[in-house]
This record gives sequence, structure tokens and C-alpha cells, in this order.
Amino acid sequence: MAQAAQFIISEFTNPSGEIVFRVTGWLDGKRIRKNFPSRAEASAERQALEIQRLQAETGIRTTATRLTDAQLHEAEAAFRRLTDAPKSLSFYLDFALANYRAPDREQSLADAVTTYLAFKQREHDQKLLSISQFDHIRRHLGVLKKRFPAVLVSQLTTQQLTAHCQRGNAGPKTINNRRGILHTFFKFAFQKDWVAANPVEKIPHHRIAHRRGSAKTLSAEQAEKLMHHVEKIDGGSLVPFFALALFAGIRPCVRHGEILKLKAEHVRLDTGVILIEPEVSKVRMKRSVAIQPNLAAWLKAYPLDRCPIIPANLQHTRAAVAKVFDLSHDIMRHTFISMHVGKFRSMGEAALQAGNSESIIRKHYLDLKTKEEAEQFFAITPKHAKAAPVAEASQPAALAA
Repeated sequence: MAQAAQFIISEFTNPSGEIVFRVTGWLDGKRIRKNFPSRAEASAERQALEIQRLQAETGIRTTATRLTDAQLHEAEAAFRRLTDAPKSLSFYLDFALANYRAPDREQSLADAVTTYLAFKQREHDQKLLSISQFDHIRRHLGVLKKRFPAVLVSQLTTQQLTAHCQRGNAGPKTINNRRGILHTFFKFAFQKDWVAANPVEKIPHHRIAHRRGSAKTLSAEQAEKLMHHVEKIDGGSLVPFFALALFAGIRPCVRHGEILKLKAEHVRLDTGVILIEPEVSKVRMKRSVAIQPNLAAWLKAYPLDRCPIIPANLQHTRAAVAKVFDLSHDIMRHTFISMHVGKFRSMGEAALQAGNSESIIRKHYLDLKTKEEAEQFFAITPKHAKAAPVAEASQPAALAA
């Protein structure tokens, strides 16, 4: 017999002649037939049976509860999410109660970034952070604010920040750099109780295979053409800048490089050294660079009291020279290091002079230049100005000993 779609109420006369109200229908494959003295009682029973039938079909149950409708809906949603989970709802609740710490106070992303940058500004003022690092942080966090306007810092998720790091089809190294800045920012936010946990912790850090790559350098012939070209510009006003970058390896960036902070008194022709103080050095470590005889000749022909290290309009004129000779950012410094290794055959001394680690020297500069080309490089002298004769290039003290 086919199962009835629903329970119905009908009048029925008992054998005794009494009229009753009968509820009939099917439940779980069994026929239900019950008599009640009044229609109201029959209706109540029909409703109860209908609920049981719906429960059997949909899995819905009726029970007495102190939960509100909203709480019941949330509980049902929680159980649906745990359908394939290995643990019970109580387990995950106990874990959250033991480990979750709600933020003590909410903070907008914009205000959080402002406070963090003020903290980093103080680090820069205390010489703990270079201007290039500070600008890098400020630029990246500006992009973060623009991407997520009008949000609380605690609302940003790991998924959102992962997408932010990967934007623009970024490579692994770029993603790692972006992740590093965000990780430090959210670590600061965690310490301030603006977030309950650092969402960047779960963003994977990419492992990058480090390959030995040779630094791009100038040949001795190209270096000579460059310096003799610079001599002819504005009476040689650019010579000290290019000579110090090329023959002493001073970091030449015209925005934040060491050469911008180098002062004339740091260049000691009398003692034959250039003193790179911690406030000048990119890595905040003091070092001394030996003034090779050809560099001394250039600085005597174009003295710093007449030709400042940083002449007027340097950025524009340097860009014009760079265009003629295809000068990349650090090519002059790379040339100095590789020529120094070629001339003196000491990676340790080159590392001390350049302010690099010996492993970096080995990886990028070893065997790039022959001893003959390096000697030719350190013999480049002024052509358009009278200069003192150049002696043999001086060996570093460590080698001469």
C-alpha cells in the first residue's frame, strides 16, 4: 500500500454508536489509526505525527531547549562544518577557549600602520634602521592600506594577506620580501593586542635555490672611457663621485647610498684610507677602505674642496652618464670588488674593504677579472688634468705583513 502524503482527520462511529475523530496515515511504513473524543485532541495528535513524519524525512528533531533561534542556527552550522572532522565540537571549543585571546581593543588598519611607522621612524632616528629600509617598509604598508581601506587590523585574514603577497604574479623572492614586512608589522600588532594572533605565520615562506651568479661589471677599458668622459663634464665636478664609487667601492645610490653621507674629512689622503663610519655604512658597521694610488691621483687632480663628493644636480647628471655607459645601480662597486680580488687574490681583504661577507665575495666576484686586467684598472689616471705620478697599487696591510 502506498504511503499517505499526510495524516487526515475523519469522523468515525464506533460500534456503540459513539462518534469519535479518527487520525489516520502512515509513519515509517506503518499504518497509524487513532480515535479521539474531540476534534481538538485529534488535531493535536495529527500535528505531532506530522512532525514525526517530517523528522523521518529531513532529519529535523524537536526537543525542549533554552537556546534561542539564532543560537540553534549557529549550532547547526557548527555541526555541519564538523561533518568530516576527526574530533567533536566540544574538543574544538575547549581548544579555542584555552588558546584564543581576543584583542584588548580594536584598531583600524590605517591607525595601526601610522603607529608602526612612527615606531620605525624612532628606530631610524636612533641609527637602528637605514633610510632605505624605512622607505621600503613605508611603501609596502602604504600599498596594504590602499588595498584594504576602512578595515580593522584584526579583520585581515591569512587568505587575504596571502593573496596580497602574491599579487601581480610575484616571484618567490618578492613574495618572501612582502611576507617579511607584513610578518614584522603583525608581530608589532600582536604585541599591542590589536590582533589575537599573527595571521602571517601561516603564509608559507618559499625556499629559493641559491645559485652562483656573477656580478655585472665594467672592463678596465670601459672604466677608463667612463672616467675620461666624466672629466670633461662641468670641469670635472663629477670626478670624485665616480672615482670613489669605482676605485673604492663606496655604495653609489643617489637616494640612500653611503656616498651621500660620506664627508670630505672621511677621505684621508694623508693616511691613505677612507673611513666609513657606522652612520655612513649600509650595514651600520665601521670599515676602512685603502686609497689606491690611482684613486689618490684622481682626488689630487680634482680635490674635494673644489669638487664636492656630491655636486649640484647630481641625480640628473649621473643619470645622463649612466645612459651613455649603460650603468646599472651598483655596477661600479661590483667592478671595484672584482678588480680588487683579481689584483690582490684575497677574498677576506676584499670583504673587509667592501663591507660584505666573504661568502658573498666567493659567490659573486671570484675569478671575474684576471690579474693583468685588474692591474690595468688600478692604473687608470686623469687625462685632462695634471696629476701626481701613480706608484704601484698598494697592497692591503694584511697582505703586506
